[in-house]
Amino acid sequence: MPTSRTDPLTREVVELIGSVVARYHEEYEEAAAAHALTGAQARVLGLLALEPTPMRKIAEQLKCEPSNITGIIDRLESRGLVERRPDPADRRVKVAAPTDEGRETARRLRDSLHFAREPLGELTEVERTLLRDLLKRMLGEPTAPTAGA
Repeated sequence: MPTSRTDPLTREVVELIGSVVARYHEEYEEAAAAHALTGAQARVLGLLALEPTPMRKIAEQLKCEPSNITGIIDRLESRGLVERRPDPADRRVKVAAPTDEGRETARRLRDSLHFAREPLGELTEVERTLLRDLLKRMLGEPTAPTAGA
């Protein structure tokens, strides 16, 4: 079990992470509202724009109850942004997939998120890779081995 760190540097890093998360969340909510979506609907649509996904997997990715995802998918489907399809790998399972309009909405939403993109654009590829690997390490996820390691 790691020891508790309350040194000034650790507190500053925690505050900075909190500020980044708050700014990203605020911008994401504003971008979603500009498309008449809730933040949760926008996040689900963004995930589906990457690939059609079973609703249970979406719930796992967003760390919420599957019933919440069902309601979100219902509302996105009623707007013509998402459709349910049989999973080609297992026809008993339904996947949610974006419609053409849903993909376009997800693209416009993603393009309007400047805070998430602009500060990272100021970092070099090496710095972005280091940041990604440090964040993965903080989350307990495996990182790719670096060249020469």
